[in-house]
Amino acid sequence: MRVRAFFALAVVALSLYIAATVPIHLGLDLRGGTQIVLETRNSPTAKADSVATERTMEVLRGRIDALGVSEPTIVRSGDNRIIVELPDVQDPREAADVLGRTAQLAFHPVLGAAERDHDTSQPPPQRPKERIVPDETGQPLRLGPSALTGADVDGAEARLDQQRGAGWFVSVDFAGSGNGWARLTGAAACVPPGDPARRVAIVLDGKVISSPQVDPSVRCRTGITGGSTQITGSFNANEAKELALLINGGALPVPVEIVEQRTVGATLGADAIRASAQAAVIGTVLTSLFIIAIYRLMGALAVVALVCYGLISYAALAALGATLTLPGLAGFVLAIGMAVDANVLVFERAREEFTARGSKSLRSALKAGFRNAFSAIADSNITTLIAAGLLFFLASGPVRGFGVTLGIGVLASMLSALVITRVLAEFAVARRPVRRRPRLTGIADTGRVRDWLNRRGPDLMRHRRRWLALSAAALTLAVSGIVVRGLDFGVEFTGGRLIEYAIAEPVSADRARDALTDAGFPQAVVQTSGDNALTVRTDELSNAQEARITTSVENLAGSAEKIRDELIGPSIGEELRRGAIIALLAALVTQLLYLAARFRWTFGMAAVAAMAHDALVLVGVFAWLNKPIDGVFLAALLTVIGYSVNDSVVVFDRVRELRAAHPKTPFAHITNTAILQTIPRTINTGMGAAFILSALALLGGDSLTDFALALLIGIVVGTYSSMFTAAPLAVELHAHSSSHPPTRKGPGTATATTAATAVTATTQPAARPKQGTTANRPPGDRHTGAVKPHGRPVK
Repeated sequence: MRVRAFFALAVVALSLYIAATVPIHLGLDLRGGTQIVLETRNSPTAKADSVATERTMEVLRGRIDALGVSEPTIVRSGDNRIIVELPDVQDPREAADVLGRTAQLAFHPVLGAAERDHDTSQPPPQRPKERIVPDETGQPLRLGPSALTGADVDGAEARLDQQRGAGWFVSVDFAGSGNGWARLTGAAACVPPGDPARRVAIVLDGKVISSPQVDPSVRCRTGITGGSTQITGSFNANEAKELALLINGGALPVPVEIVEQRTVGATLGADAIRASAQAAVIGTVLTSLFIIAIYRLMGALAVVALVCYGLISYAALAALGATLTLPGLAGFVLAIGMAVDANVLVFERAREEFTARGSKSLRSALKAGFRNAFSAIADSNITTLIAAGLLFFLASGPVRGFGVTLGIGVLASMLSALVITRVLAEFAVARRPVRRRPRLTGIADTGRVRDWLNRRGPDLMRHRRRWLALSAAALTLAVSGIVVRGLDFGVEFTGGRLIEYAIAEPVSADRARDALTDAGFPQAVVQTSGDNALTVRTDELSNAQEARITTSVENLAGSAEKIRDELIGPSIGEELRRGAIIALLAALVTQLLYLAARFRWTFGMAAVAAMAHDALVLVGVFAWLNKPIDGVFLAALLTVIGYSVNDSVVVFDRVRELRAAHPKTPFAHITNTAILQTIPRTINTGMGAAFILSALALLGGDSLTDFALALLIGIVVGTYSSMFTAAPLAVELHAHSSSHPPTRKGPGTATATTAATAVTATTQPAARPKQGTTANRPPGDRHTGAVKPHGRPVK
């Protein structure tokens, strides 16, 4: 115990230090700002591989620094994708224009001046190889084919000529010996000074950024040799640095394309933090009061452990440098409710041990509770970690952050329940005042739910096919919703642009739709929420088109603040759809493999079938409610899958234990007893999570309402399916399994009991047992009819 206590104290102390000294990084959906995802493309001269993408990142980093954005983030994702986060940038147009430049640099000979009224968008018909481009002052120039590209540039640097006092200039170094630059400048030097043809045009992305004239000292046909040159002019420091930056950017001729763009207003992020904090406080208080009311002293100690859990989770996020996003914050709040599960499992097993053997001490009952609950805790948390891992590896953006937070929360909950709670509980039960008042601990009685089950002893598996028929009916109704109403896929999965405004005056959706039609956007989908929220969803738009939509909304509503702007390219939408399907299939397969390895294939098939049942019912409910199927819903769906498997694992873990102690008892009776013994845990855990989710649904704001609603539906459906879908299906599969032929059902009342309860698995209501005794012992049991806590599953 001392080692465990020292370890718990060390972890809590370290977490306190990290939480106090290391700030946590908030995502843009919480602090406000713009996220832009760029994808590099192949060009005729370069391949968009990881090396080219890394060089592009360096160019973009310099451009971002030139924008003056504070604390920007730029990271590479995969071989050809770059994610740029610009905090506090609410208008992404300037940033998108700067970052979206393809950085294609070219050096052209100037053939002469062109007429000002000439159309610069088309080359002269009599000279198709020429281009007419205005120079930096607006004067049209006739340009010949490019003589050099960005690939020929080694680097450029802005310098100050302090010796001659000539001011700022840009030094350009060329790759190799610079013969191409010598030929280009040598040809221009043959033209008299002052003639436009003596200039060299430096063109970036089709625009002339500089057109210096070759110095009179340069000889004709010789040019500027040595592989370097200087561009002089009336530059100030900023202009020289910007020109050097643009030339350096042109050193990588790999085009980039904006495939995703998200903007979140600062007010929306602040509202989300405030709403989530309120939900966390209220939900945690309600959950704590509920646990204390059920488990008394042990419940109060569990609340202390939950506070430590929150501290450890926060410190882990800060230490890992993880970004806390809005779905991640919701996952953090949800994990508080899920952390209750491990404590409930331990306390319920301790109750079983203490009430079945009245002479057993509180300390030994508590130790037995931790020992017997460990396998269920480990299996249920591993299945949740699988779901979190799938979110991390297969999802992207905020949903991936939810997977990180959920995974950290699961690990922290196990630490708080198995270490911190155990240290506090064992210390408490060792005190003499507590030993004298065992009922004060909350584990000295069975609880009202278990007492009721002991009196009634319902045989739930007697009508197992009716339960399966009811599950099939629920599936049919869910599929009907998907077929009849269809699925409203979010912009993440379809591609396009979604803009949300906070408007000053109420505007009907029809009026807004008519205004956008007049502005040239007849396909725009308009939705209103309340009196001051309006959402516009369209196909993929440019930033200029988005500005026209914003102007139309402002004219219609008096004023409009853009609080959310999401642009998803078609390639990203297809990728997210594919990732969602892969994530769901991977969840089914990995859960099946794990459960088959830990239990039996029949248990794995039953649990996975129940998991698919829960997922399909949830999707069907959202189809009937016409709720969006977006990335946040995907996070909720995978969480529901983990929760569903949790409940099934707890039941099957008890079935395995009972089966090992009573291999001759009919499997249906064993399963029924396991369900009845785990119902108190299921109810208490579900209530703990329901308090948190209800607070999120009511107080979490529009952005979290659908998330919390999906999880509330998932908890209800998952609780039902673990008892009335997974368990009956496991019994049916067991009956048809070749390795386990069905046990013939005798005319008597074959039962399986544990030291936990005196539940009778009979086809008739059980007689009410006396306090502290067991009822209807299985034939041949020489002891008290109790199932031994240890034993190998029978194969």
